[in-house]
Amino acid sequence: MSNTIAQRFISNPYFIVVGASSNRQKFGNRILRWYQSHNLQVTPVHPKEEEIEGLKAAKSIREINNPADTSISIITPPKVTLNVLQEAKELGFKYIWIQPGAEDHDVAEYVKNQSDLHVILGGPCLLVQGPSLMKSQL
Repeated sequence: MSNTIAQRFISNPYFIVVGASSNRQKFGNRILRWYQSHNLQVTPVHPKEEEIEGLKAAKSIREINNPADTSISIITPPKVTLNVLQEAKELGFKYIWIQPGAEDHDVAEYVKNQSDLHVILGGPCLLVQGPSLMKSQL
């Protein structure tokens, strides 16, 4: 994983969690709470939930107003991840962290061929890497 990409990812002013869950045992919820615990401006993205962890949920990334200033954490099944990546590119998102388990061969191939997306893939989880990234922001 490139530390530069990770540092740029965490330095954006806005974050979204695609695959956020209201189930506190799931990683989509744990990652959302990680952002909240670090006082970062985060929006959960879930097609059916109205609110998760007290935050109004967006139905899709198309509802996000400022894609260029928003980093995306993806915690979805790989087929959904691929669709999110394609939409993210179309909408102008730049920094994406695909959490372990949200990728497969097709996702990796797509990422490899996208020079305008800065993607963390196949690496550590934000829950593992995030604390040291936050310290580097101080």
